[in-house]
Amino acid sequence: LQLHHSGRYHCQATVGHVFPQWQESALVMVAVQGVPVSGVSLVAQPPGGQVVEGDRLVLSCSVAEGTGPLSFSWHRQGSAVPLATGPYYTLRTVRHQDSGRYHCTATNGGTVADSPPLWVTVLGEQDPLASGAP
Repeated sequence: LQLHHSGRYHCQATVGHVFPQWQESALVMVAVQGVPVSGVSLVAQPPGGQVVEGDRLVLSCSVAEGTGPLSFSWHRQGSAVPLATGPYYTLRTVRHQDSGRYHCTATNGGTVADSPPLWVTVLGEQDPLASGAP
């Protein structure tokens, strides 16, 4: 069921074999209730939110429960202004200033829930000479 299935319903049936007649039941009101959004979680790739400067970071938001059309927004350092919307937030080339606390917010239009914060740490660019590469 979806929320838009709420409404008035009745059934119809034919009665009699020789002279069939339509009969209708009384109207019944059906109200579909939505399940509140809960259990919002955030996962980072690479895991743990530690990423080397210049590399790519993908954050993913999901919910354990919640019905209805879900929407997601991304926030940094507790800002109410979203960085982006959608279940994923991608930083293609991470910079040091991208370090900080991130969280996602999920809503189904009736309830809103936040993920726990994730600390993103941007590590210095890897020096090819330090790794022994020619």
